Amino acid sequence: MAHVQRHPLAAQAAELLLHRIRGGEWQLGHKLPGETTLAAQLGVGRSTLREAIRELSGQGVLESRQGAGVFVTALDITEEWDTLLRRADIVAVIEARLAIEAECAALAAHRRTPADLRAMWRTLTARAEASASVADLVDADTAFHRTVVTAAHNDILTGMFDAFIPRSRRAMVDMLKIRPLPDERADHRAHELLLDAVRRRDAATAASASRIHLTSLKEALS
Repeated sequence: MAHVQRHPLAAQAAELLLHRIRGGEWQLGHKLPGETTLAAQLGVGRSTLREAIRELSGQGVLESRQGAGVFVTALDITEEWDTLLRRADIVAVIEARLAIEAECAALAAHRRTPADLRAMWRTLTARAEASASVADLVDADTAFHRTVVTAAHNDILTGMFDAFIPRSRRAMVDMLKIRPLPDERADHRAHELLLDAVRRRDAATAASASRIHLTSLKEALS
């Protein structure tokens, strides 16, 4: 029975530790006090403390390093992407895309390969021809933007962009059915300018083109 009863205590101890970390008691990368000290502070046994540390380690907040101690590796528990994005307002998603895609455009200008440029041209052409439905246009647009993101050659940024796609797609399809783009030609031209800046390895112009395009989308959605 003692083992069964320890679980709620460990959960409480984990919550207390997390509260202290959130409160700034230990900074990112800092080492926690020794096991005996910390267990006494929390009013639990060492086995319960170890279980609490295991729980927070599994959530990425702490890390036990053999022979060195326990270190703070995050200042809070990060929600799963899908949970976070389900709750996110589309404007928040566009703002996050702005942060990611403007940086990706700048990186792509430095790092793009001939194959990246070919993919960008191919998806831009497909985007120009996608007029069968709103969903087709949104998918073609997303495919183009993804080629810019992948041309940055940063797997983390690509993964973050991919996490936004389902939420962004639904919202864009819904919005464009109600409010079509006022000037499709100007919108397409904005994408051509982005590609051209990446082709010319002009990072500042590429980032600016991405930012201007997504800001106009955000304003249309607001």
